Amino acid sequence: MGAAGSSALGRLGLPASRLPAQPRPGWLAVTALGLAAVALGTVAWRRARSRRRRRLQQVGTVAQLWIYPVKSCKGVAVSAAECTALGLRCGHLRDRFWLVIKEDGHMVTARQEPRLVLVSITYEGDRLILRAPGMDQLVLPGKLPSSNKLHDCRLFGMDIKGRDCGDQAAKWFTSFLKTEAFRLVQFEDHMKGRSSKKIFSTLVPNYQVAYPDCSPIMLLSEASLVDLNTRLEKKLKMDQFRPSIVVTGCDAFEEVSTSRRL
Repeated sequence: MGAAGSSALGRLGLPASRLPAQPRPGWLAVTALGLAAVALGTVAWRRARSRRRRRLQQVGTVAQLWIYPVKSCKGVAVSAAECTALGLRCGHLRDRFWLVIKEDGHMVTARQEPRLVLVSITYEGDRLILRAPGMDQLVLPGKLPSSNKLHDCRLFGMDIKGRDCGDQAAKWFTSFLKTEAFRLVQFEDHMKGRSSKKIFSTLVPNYQVAYPDCSPIMLLSEASLVDLNTRLEKKLKMDQFRPSIVVTGCDAFEEVSTSRRL
């Protein structure tokens, strides 16, 4: 405090020694420490990000993408697709979102009706067009009216819903398969999927699946197929396994360990 200030306080009868001392500029030290912490944090983050970048390693190349709209029917090759929790999607085209059922709701696949593999599918706009030998084409909308009936379906002993695709689709599959009456149903996003853990509890993580056997996406490498065929007299083709994603540039069966890390 200056001399003038001390003199004024003296005239008021207040001793200068009782006044509080001037605070030290501690905020400067706090600010300096804060800036240092921010700087160190930035350096550490950049180094960690750099290490993460260096750890990235190409494990293969996606060679083909396939969507199989109707279970057991032929697939549709696509150039790009979105990986969703329920499988690949390209516009309204979804993987195994359509299913042929008996009138009591039980699934029908190529295991029971092998002629299903002869049904080919194209995708135009928001419509699915189905073709089969000796049949006129069947046109299906990508989205069904909500007024269509809901069926209680049965897949591998598990219950799941499906919306009826209409009488025209039912007559088409019934006429083509020529064994009994069938109907076609479609899965919708708001419906509850099946738990893959309840199908193969020791083999796969717990996924929610629509009408696939046990998982939303199947990854298969060309090297694995080549390796397998060296052990077989009758060679197999890739489409017999119906993979969603076909990979090249990796060793045989390497996709098994890679998919576990994803």
